Amino acid sequence: MTELEAVRLFKCLADKSRLQILKSLAAEDMYVERLAERLGLTPSTISFHLKKIADAGAVRSYRTQYYTMYSLCREIFDTRILDIVCETSDEAALQDRREEEYRQRVIRSFFAYGRLKAIPAQEKKERIILEEIARAFEPGRIYTEGEINLILADYYDDFCTLRRDMVAEGILGREQNQYRLLERENNTP
Repeated sequence: MTELEAVRLFKCLADKSRLQILKSLAAEDMYVERLAERLGLTPSTISFHLKKIADAGAVRSYRTQYYTMYSLCREIFDTRILDIVCETSDEAALQDRREEEYRQRVIRSFFAYGRLKAIPAQEKKERIILEEIARAFEPGRIYTEGEINLILADYYDDFCTLRRDMVAEGILGREQNQYRLLERENNTP
């Protein structure tokens, strides 16, 4: 189910009259006049709501004798809401581009000539800065504390704070004064 289809379905379900129509059609197929009698609404109101429900893909119609019958499309309701929410967004590429633009703005704001001007106060911005500095480390290589300090000192005078923050953020791992770049999905872009 696409995002647009999900939005139409959720809008359809957000109306009490439409929900009552769907409940009635879940019990059995019906025509407009019968639904109107059952729900205490006018046939024109039922027709209006059925159009919206059909546009959402929740009902289908078929002809029988003189009547247009409406039936529930049960398969559309077999989809779990979590599956809809977890599906890749139609705007994923746009969101990724916006995120990368934000990341580049933060980097430009806090770096001058390859050196860090200040450690950001906001956690999100600090994370971006620490991930950028992490590019200086080779994956899989073990570093001594002195090697780490030398690399970090090229970026910022307070290398102890940078080192501590990188360990706290899970970017660097530390065991017995040996450090390594941790393999995590969002450590480096």
